[in-house]
Amino acid sequence: MVFLSLVASHSQLDLETVAQISASADGLAAASVNGSAAINGAVVLATCNRFEVYADVEQVDDAAEHLVSTLAQSTDLSPDFLARRLTTLEGEPVIEHLFSVGAGLDSAVVGEREIAGQVRRALTQAQQEKTTTSNLTRLFQNATRAAKEVGSNTDLGLQGKSVVSVALDLAEELMAGDRDWSEQDVVLFGTGSYAGATMALLKERGVKRISVYSHSGRAADFTAKRGGFPLSEELLPQALREADVIVGCSGGGHQLSRAELEELRVKNHPLIAIDMALTHDFDPTLVELPDAELITLESVRMAAPTEQAMAVHAAGRIVKKATAEFAAAQREREADFAIVALRQHTKTVLDAEIAKVRAQHGCSAAAEEVELAMRRMVRQLLHVPTVRARELAGEGRTDEYVAALETLYGLEISEPGGKEAEVQPVAENSSTPVASCPVTAESKTA
Repeated sequence: MVFLSLVASHSQLDLETVAQISASADGLAAASVNGSAAINGAVVLATCNRFEVYADVEQVDDAAEHLVSTLAQSTDLSPDFLARRLTTLEGEPVIEHLFSVGAGLDSAVVGEREIAGQVRRALTQAQQEKTTTSNLTRLFQNATRAAKEVGSNTDLGLQGKSVVSVALDLAEELMAGDRDWSEQDVVLFGTGSYAGATMALLKERGVKRISVYSHSGRAADFTAKRGGFPLSEELLPQALREADVIVGCSGGGHQLSRAELEELRVKNHPLIAIDMALTHDFDPTLVELPDAELITLESVRMAAPTEQAMAVHAAGRIVKKATAEFAAAQREREADFAIVALRQHTKTVLDAEIAKVRAQHGCSAAAEEVELAMRRMVRQLLHVPTVRARELAGEGRTDEYVAALETLYGLEISEPGGKEAEVQPVAENSSTPVASCPVTAESKTA
């Protein structure tokens, strides 16, 4: 088993390309797992400024090729383009990358709080779609633990700002005169979780007049739970005419054009447009209107404050430590199939010898004492080989341990690939007598 990740984020690609890739997130994990024997499981993490797929694979090259091919089928991008532009990680770098992402160290706004929840939701969705594996589940759960540790033990967790909060900071700097947030008329596009977070932040800043529009018609339900005034198709033009700030969190493919807004707006009425949608809720040429200012995800990325170096460094140390511990634990698990093989072999031999004792001495007290002594001895004999197996696996030397077992015991052990180990048991003499005495509770475990 190897961890594989394909990464497209704000730090490597323009947000338009990231948006185009993110639009194909739905169904990618299931299609990848069902379409290739090289992929055991997959989890997709798609946010406003990143698209990442994490996979538990058998063959890295085959799995990566299949993931790129599947992604290309659902976008207008060619496999060659995706292969060149996506960053491919495998093994331990996958672990460190996800832990850094979850802690907010790889975000446009370093230390932002939203990403940790998005990591949790990505795992939940994969579990619901049944595309994850035990390895991927442990990976994402440990990423969440690392993020919590960073939040609890560094100033980064206290200083971290969300992407939306930075965008609102930029908007505040552009506001005309002495008007503050309490005097602004705001129109919010969208009703998803991103829009919900934006609504909460607007209220925190004292905004009293917030209207909500949804192309899907969910504005009434949204405002009933979160406040604000729902806008219908008929009421939207008037709200846009009077708005001081418009915020786009929809990304539903419907774009407010420059021509529409220019026709509606009153001359000399300043407008701040905050477009937080990857696919742009607002026409990028709005910035050319004389009384309009446009804030986009690119603006946020460029204006994101630099966190204190010490806080980032401390968070980085936590992430590296968590990565090393998780990677060591994963390597130790790689020896499980060999330990199982040794135990199965030992049990086969032990059961055969106990059967001989019972056949010769019956169910006497002496026979039971011999059986219990033999089982205790086997438990003692297996202790050191089991401990050494995990130690060697932690050092990346599982193959040496397997070779030693095969040489010493004549076993044929094959790595299970997530399933039971295939062990060729030692052949027993066909004339070995079968035990007829009942087995006590203590004698069931070798």
